[in-house]
Amino acid sequence: MSLQTRDSTLDALLHPFTQGLLHWPDGALFLRARMSGGVQGKPFVATQGFRPEAARLQRQGITLLDEDALPCAQFPLVLVLPPRQREEARALLAKACAAVAAGGVVLAAVANDEGAKTREAELKQLAGGVATLSKHHCRVFWTRPDAAFDAELVARWRSLDVPRRVACEEVPGGGFLSRPGVFAWDRVDAASRMLAAALPADLRGQVADFGAGWGYLSQQVLARCPQVASLDVFEADDRALALARQNLAGARVPVDFHWQDVESGVAAHFDAIVCNPPFHALGRGERPDIGRAFIAAAAAALRPRGSLWLVANRHLPYEEALGAGFARLHEVAQNGGFKIVHAVKA
Repeated sequence: MSLQTRDSTLDALLHPFTQGLLHWPDGALFLRARMSGGVQGKPFVATQGFRPEAARLQRQGITLLDEDALPCAQFPLVLVLPPRQREEARALLAKACAAVAAGGVVLAAVANDEGAKTREAELKQLAGGVATLSKHHCRVFWTRPDAAFDAELVARWRSLDVPRRVACEEVPGGGFLSRPGVFAWDRVDAASRMLAAALPADLRGQVADFGAGWGYLSQQVLARCPQVASLDVFEADDRALALARQNLAGARVPVDFHWQDVESGVAAHFDAIVCNPPFHALGRGERPDIGRAFIAAAAAALRPRGSLWLVANRHLPYEEALGAGFARLHEVAQNGGFKIVHAVKA
């Protein structure tokens, strides 16, 4: 979000209030909240698992709740910014409907090119009918105060994004714990698989995984590199980090987990870092600046002669950032639109 001058979806979500169609009550719940001037100073509690956005909310004094343990039928207003993934979005809408008080309103906004009509239809299924308007290339829709929620459907959809075991022969133990909405939730990401296969068996010492997701690369480091002495797992998505904790339980070396935005840098120092950096934030547009920030953070966190093992889409412009932070670069492989780079710090 840092490169965007305007959060159009959040602006659209708040439009019914600026138009006098809805009124903000004394308390509200905001699911997947993002901070802007439009909500600053308004009374609400929130959920937000993406660390940069969570930190912005906390700096404004907003209390963050556990999205998987929300109180039922308590809030006169529940605002929602649904994600793109279908099961995750349906579960979030159902959680909103379960949390709203009798006579309250559930309000959501979605960009037109991210499934707005589908999400509107889903809230209508849950609530029996919605009001709607279009603004900023988004659809904004909300339930009526007399909405009759489908209790059976609400209960069923609330469970759509619960963690579950995904069978996978290439993962130690034959599978991994995951849930809809985290990156590559139901498979091993092809780029991460390619990087894992390229890791040298003599990787050693204190190692970190930047942007670890549910923990695949971390698992592979421990399985393929017997001289690794410790592992630090960094992930900005708290849902993914919780899965990584479980997927790496019982590891043969000490493992520390960090709910942290790697872009802002890390305090510790390592002998090696593995990384499949994200190149999207909360929206759909490519954000190569995130990968460049990961590379800069890795360069700062590595000890002299430390190694970065990175996989990225071939077209992403990371070479300048790698050249600025590292003394030696070697493109290990290219395949299927991906490139693997081994970079060594001076």
